[in-house]
Amino acid sequence: MKYDIVVVGAGPSSVFLAYEAIKLKPDLKILLVEQGKPVEERNCPINKVGKCVKCPMCNITCGFSGAGAFSDGKLSLYDNNDNDIYVGGDLHHYIGVEETKKLIDYTDNIYLEFGADHHLEGIEYKEEIKKIKAKAQKENIDLINIPIRHLGTEKSHELYYKLEKYLLDQGIKILFNTEVKDLIIENNTAKGIIIKSLNKNETEKIEAQKVVLAVGRKGANWLSSMCSTHDIKRESGIVDIGIRYELPDKIMQEVNKYMYEAKFIQRPAPFKDKVRTFCQNPSGFVASEVYDDALTLVNGHSYKEKKSTNTNLAILVSHHFNHPFDKPIEYGRNVAKNLNSLGDGNIVVQRLGDIYRGKRTWPEELAHNSVVPTLKAAVAGDITYALGYRTMTDILEFIRSLDKVIEGFAHPDNLLYGPEIKFYSNKVLIDENLETSVHNLYSIGDGGGLTRGLMMASASGVALARKIVK
Repeated sequence: MKYDIVVVGAGPSSVFLAYEAIKLKPDLKILLVEQGKPVEERNCPINKVGKCVKCPMCNITCGFSGAGAFSDGKLSLYDNNDNDIYVGGDLHHYIGVEETKKLIDYTDNIYLEFGADHHLEGIEYKEEIKKIKAKAQKENIDLINIPIRHLGTEKSHELYYKLEKYLLDQGIKILFNTEVKDLIIENNTAKGIIIKSLNKNETEKIEAQKVVLAVGRKGANWLSSMCSTHDIKRESGIVDIGIRYELPDKIMQEVNKYMYEAKFIQRPAPFKDKVRTFCQNPSGFVASEVYDDALTLVNGHSYKEKKSTNTNLAILVSHHFNHPFDKPIEYGRNVAKNLNSLGDGNIVVQRLGDIYRGKRTWPEELAHNSVVPTLKAAVAGDITYALGYRTMTDILEFIRSLDKVIEGFAHPDNLLYGPEIKFYSNKVLIDENLETSVHNLYSIGDGGGLTRGLMMASASGVALARKIVK
């Protein structure tokens, strides 16, 4: 069967592309190809067995709705009083700021229709936020505060299950447990894809008028190989390397109350690299997720009903390599591999105080630590062996500075988990129609470097659907 649109991946950008396209033109034949499972079948066994068992397809990173909705489920909106967009990637560079804001509003309403919480975080305590922002500026730290709609990890499952059923009811075809082995490109024009079911040995050709790459960060490595194989133009982008930081709720109580998620950004001496907080989870849980080749990375979850007494957040350092090195994904993967080796295939956790003392953390020390780790499968050790001097220096300087804004942020019992890496580094070159250098081949979402986060990825799907239908 020949399809009008074939989409590689079934994450948020794919879901909203299909939703909008079928709404605008109901007779379109659309296929989503996903290597993971339907949303209702996605369950991580770590909660039962106490450790990551390296599932063939990680249920946190793979499956309908992608990795974003299975972390903490936060929708980042925008500041009405700002004439720019600072969170979510580069979509506004292609379609304009005002059009992007309209898309976010439209996409947000779809989320509300399917069950998202109407309550917005970060809009009530304006004066208190101004005081924290002023305090941060004294330490050369920028604070970005935008409205946040928190879905919650478990509520995200319910919402995306409704979206999944809606798409199927509208005639959208979704192939689960299916890998895309290759793209079919002839005379620099996309003609379809070659797929292989995980349950079968043979491959199958699927023809399409339009092919959309929406692979998410999980598929960044695959996308890089496709760009090399088919000469899809790209540029070396940024890879964010860092740690997941866990500390008591009581230290973060004002930030959690006033903003829920604060985005602090600094360029600390001596390297002046961009260091930022990301994906803050009040009363949340640190989690592990598995990528290609059993690469284990750390992330954070935040539930609506299930709560811990700790807040976790990422501290990420942006690395943009210069000539002659042009393999940021490979660099990030090597950092992760080394850390995984130190943890015998698991996430490594270390007390901040032990890093300052120049020693590793031992299990018996962790057992008596005032901050109790929420990721029980993490292995006590020394992340400084593998994270890299420049990255580690940036992180420690950032923590020291932020401690002057948030008292207790640099407490020695706070925990660092590694590695946390965000692969935005395979930036596919696209035009104003989100089309790549190959005709009829498009790229949206996080995997191709266009967006960063759940809301903007979803909005990019809506934007492309409108362009294709038009």
